[in-house]
Amino acid sequence: MSHAVPSVTTRPRPSADDAPTTDAPLIEIRGVSAGYENKRQKTRLIALRDVNLDVRGGEFLAIVGPSGCGKTTLINMIAGFMKPLEGTIRVHGEPVQGPGADRAMVFQDYAVLPWRTVYKNVMFALENRHPRPSKAVSAERITHALELVGLTGFEKSYPYELSGGMRQRVGIARALVSEPEILLMDEPFGAVDAMTREAMQAEFEKIIAQTGQTVFFITHSIDEALTLADRVVIVSNRPGRVKEILDVDLPKPRFDEGVRRSERFGELREHIWNQLQAEALGAKIGEDR
Repeated sequence: MSHAVPSVTTRPRPSADDAPTTDAPLIEIRGVSAGYENKRQKTRLIALRDVNLDVRGGEFLAIVGPSGCGKTTLINMIAGFMKPLEGTIRVHGEPVQGPGADRAMVFQDYAVLPWRTVYKNVMFALENRHPRPSKAVSAERITHALELVGLTGFEKSYPYELSGGMRQRVGIARALVSEPEILLMDEPFGAVDAMTREAMQAEFEKIIAQTGQTVFFITHSIDEALTLADRVVIVSNRPGRVKEILDVDLPKPRFDEGVRRSERFGELREHIWNQLQAEALGAKIGEDR
């Protein structure tokens, strides 16, 4: 494979002083550093440093980067599960103070409740809503969510009766049923086999085309990022920083073989691969010193 960087549409890493030139973004990340403090030893492990990123409403943003670069830390902060050490994260201009009904998380593992049926697993998301929808509205939403992920007919099944891919569909349906504005997805297809993963990607592309939700999506797969995302953010390592943002200027739907086999798809894929390889090489040199 050639290591020449092709011509790509990129944006430079934004600074904390950058102001949006159009309508305000849905998610604003400004000067965020994050990690873990050991107060007893007065030390910090920094996972992310000075991250600045905007996510537009209705956008599908994919994050790629080496293991340990802070991708999951970033998505957990947007979800409100943890707070940055420095900087701010805002949704609709308001600081994120904790989890909210406007955001729903889909994890890599299935995270389903084994003692509940498929229907009641999805219902769980509505049971924790305030105010809780009426029984009729809840039933309609659950039925629609299961239909979207292809689980109609499995409402009474238990997780142990389902394949791994089907259990992950339950998790996605549970995220969709509360109709959140933002879907936060941390390697949601990473635990399934390659064929199931590709099938779920194709279905998910159709779902988001229908719902129009904003998606913040973490993946280790370059092909997955290019197939699904409007933009791809490459995160560097040690500590994590936004290295580059690429516009994916490919037509949708992208599960058309003509798109995925196109010269442009290959150029973008090679460029991201080269950037990640440069990160891996830099990390190895740092270890050897």
